[in-house]
Amino acid sequence: MCWDNSVAESWFSMLKNEMYYRQSFATRRRARFAVMQYIEVFYNRRRLHSTLGYRTPAETRAAYYAQTATAA
Repeated sequence: MCWDNSVAESWFSMLKNEMYYRQSFATRRRARFAVMQYIEVFYNRRRLHSTLGYRTPAETRAAYYAQTATAA
């Protein structure tokens, strides 16, 4: 099917538009670091996601662990 990679393609498109195209990188190492920093610092901790009820992935993860700790 043509939709098999739609989620991955959407994510990489967003990564390129929000981070990659706004910078230039002197080395491949610096580019890798910038991608890691984007994911770990901005995407997971600051960027709100509509599919998560406009919460960050970090907030969603913390709520999940709090809920499972309470249930146990």
